Amino acid sequence: MSEPTQSSEIWLTQAKYDELKAELEELRGPTRASVVKRVSDARDEGDLKENAGYHAARDELGKVDGRIKQLTDMLDRAEVGETPADDGVVEPGMFVTVLLGGTEQKFLLGAREMAGGSDIDVFSPQSPLGQAINGARKGETVDYEAPNGKQIKVEIVEAVPYAG
Repeated sequence: MSEPTQSSEIWLTQAKYDELKAELEELRGPTRASVVKRVSDARDEGDLKENAGYHAARDELGKVDGRIKQLTDMLDRAEVGETPADDGVVEPGMFVTVLLGGTEQKFLLGAREMAGGSDIDVFSPQSPLGQAINGARKGETVDYEAPNGKQIKVEIVEAVPYAG
């Protein structure tokens, strides 16, 4: 499922940008051509209502086209930078540990794509929490306005470059 198109920038390292660009080129070229051929070959087999191969290929083509759209949008909005310095300042590309409402949380500040296939939490720098902590230093406490409008104190416990 693709994410909705947004106008905000997303932060990516040069390496992740290059990786996503290569994936996009593969999808636009050989991958899409192969799936289109399978759709065409299955269509030539006859009755499309009962042709499971045709429907499976069409579904796969939809997924490929969706990923192409998602990657194109992401790369168009990408702000490419190097891994930030290990100086304790929260910024995109940092793995952050905070005390939020008395509970310790750890997450990557950046784009979900930066986390690769890992299951770590990711917060966008444009999210309310991301905006509140961006630029804060280790040991500082900032206020965060929760979605319900409540003000919550957030203490920065640690901010280190994400090695993902």
